[in-house]
Amino acid sequence: SLARTWKQPRCPSTDKWIKKLWYIYTMEYYSAIKRNTFESVLMRWMNLEPIIQSEVYTNAGPTKATCRSSALLVIPQYHSQPRLIMKKPRAAVGNRSGRRKQASSQEGKKKRAFSSSQSKLSAPSAGLARQQKALLQASVSPYHLFRDVAEVTAFQESLLDWYDRKKRDLPWRRLVEGEVDLDRRAYAVWVSEVMLQQTQVATVINYYTRWMQKWPTLQDLASASLEEVNQLWAGLGYYSRGRWLQEGARKVVEELGGHMPRTAETLQRFLPGVGRYTAGAIASIAFGQAAGVVDGNVIRVLCRVRAIGAEPSSSLVSQHLWSLAQQLVDPARPGDFNQAAMELGAIVCTPQRPLCSHCPVQSLCRARQRVEWEQLSASQSLPGSCDVEECAPNTGQCPLCAPPTEPWDQTLGVTNFPRKASRKPPREECSAICVLEQPKALGGARILLVQRPNSGLLAGLWEFPSVNVNAETSGQHQREALLQELQSWVGSLPDTRLQHLGQVVHTFSHIKMTYQVYGLALEEHTPVTIVPPGARWLTREDFHTAAVSTAMKKVFRMYEGQQPGTCKGSKRSQVATLSKRKKPSPGQQVLESFFRPQVPTDAPSLNSAAQ
Repeated sequence: SLARTWKQPRCPSTDKWIKKLWYIYTMEYYSAIKRNTFESVLMRWMNLEPIIQSEVYTNAGPTKATCRSSALLVIPQYHSQPRLIMKKPRAAVGNRSGRRKQASSQEGKKKRAFSSSQSKLSAPSAGLARQQKALLQASVSPYHLFRDVAEVTAFQESLLDWYDRKKRDLPWRRLVEGEVDLDRRAYAVWVSEVMLQQTQVATVINYYTRWMQKWPTLQDLASASLEEVNQLWAGLGYYSRGRWLQEGARKVVEELGGHMPRTAETLQRFLPGVGRYTAGAIASIAFGQAAGVVDGNVIRVLCRVRAIGAEPSSSLVSQHLWSLAQQLVDPARPGDFNQAAMELGAIVCTPQRPLCSHCPVQSLCRARQRVEWEQLSASQSLPGSCDVEECAPNTGQCPLCAPPTEPWDQTLGVTNFPRKASRKPPREECSAICVLEQPKALGGARILLVQRPNSGLLAGLWEFPSVNVNAETSGQHQREALLQELQSWVGSLPDTRLQHLGQVVHTFSHIKMTYQVYGLALEEHTPVTIVPPGARWLTREDFHTAAVSTAMKKVFRMYEGQQPGTCKGSKRSQVATLSKRKKPSPGQQVLESFFRPQVPTDAPSLNSAAQ
């Protein structure tokens, strides 16, 4: 059909369509072509990639059928550039009227196929993933893949059997198991997955319990205010997560009739702040969709099981990890399997001192095999090399192996995988901040808080009045700038009582903030009762329950523990501040010890032996 259309007069859009079919044909049959030949074909049509991503998969059905019936052949010649051959179709031989009838027939078929495909959802992301997967598999050694269905099945069964026996009793798991309403199940999973991002399980438990008690349904959360959400979220970090949860709940209630999207694709499309991982977790756990997930724990497990030593954050490795996760997920129990993979990385396949002897998939772990191979190779009693499978890329350096500049470290054992990501140090910033208090205010002492902007760092939270300053700014200039900021909120103030108390350092995800802490008590000043919008006076008790960040609580602890004028930011005051930090309660210590992996006596069998 492609050959016949090629012979007909074409408009530009038709010509573009034919080229796209030609491109997809080479993609579909890449497995029958040698790697270098396939890449040559790909490079020849690389200029069509934007068109492919945006248009061609709208008509995925008819396009695929057309590709299979196409007369194009791609053959290698002397393992170099491919030769594209167009067979002369029988239908193209004949009189001009016959060709016109066939062209008309083909045009009608194309119109019907196009009109029917408009009722279906387009899938450009699936098309792009297909292209990336084809490129990846063409260059990856089988060493980093699962060989067959039997190996995948063995991995699934071993992991799920271990999970059924060893899984932790967590509140979100109990809630999901006992909930029959799918929307409430999905909401419970959604909240837990968002809270668990970049946060330890022991920290999340209390926040999750209080959240679900206050807002047990989507409708309850949608009717809450952002102030209430920030207040409950205070101290959990990454505060935009709470805001996205509330925005998503309102969208579900107002636009989707209170029903959560049922697939990973629609969850990611409709819910703000929901990425590929969160969407896959919700879809698999709440709705039973066979969608793989990749988080930090899963990355560690897969990199060790398949000996992937390249940078996990690179696009090539990331795509391969997602492909492995999708290949491994058990269609019968997708939610349990994904949770089992994350559980394995959390309590057994840990970043440091993994418990390899307790791992249910140790027989399939290439990292463990590599450690054993290194141990046997180093043994003097066993001459020769061991018969252990190794990576053997087709050409050049394997894109999934560690680079030659980072050789195997025998002292690390299996923790050679995954490769440690090179992180940029957080940028350093400095801020002058003041705790302004009215000790003799009506109803008790009160402190001034102002609200941050609705976007950016700590959006919508409350803090003490502050100004950004340079680290080299003198104390006098800091005082002048800070006093001007205070006066913009409460009017004229005596500058002689503004005292420097010390400094507090707090590191956010990408910013290392140094707060130069000042204190000002309005002892004989007329009590201020009226403040402009965006500011409020709170008692000390109300401060501890307000929507304030952990950094502000550190600042307030310094203010409470220091008398104005006695400490000028000396090292002694900083040490005193460190010693006054809140220690965990006995109950919290018990909780943390419960979630801390217990190291058995045989735990270091692989790694310590290598040492």
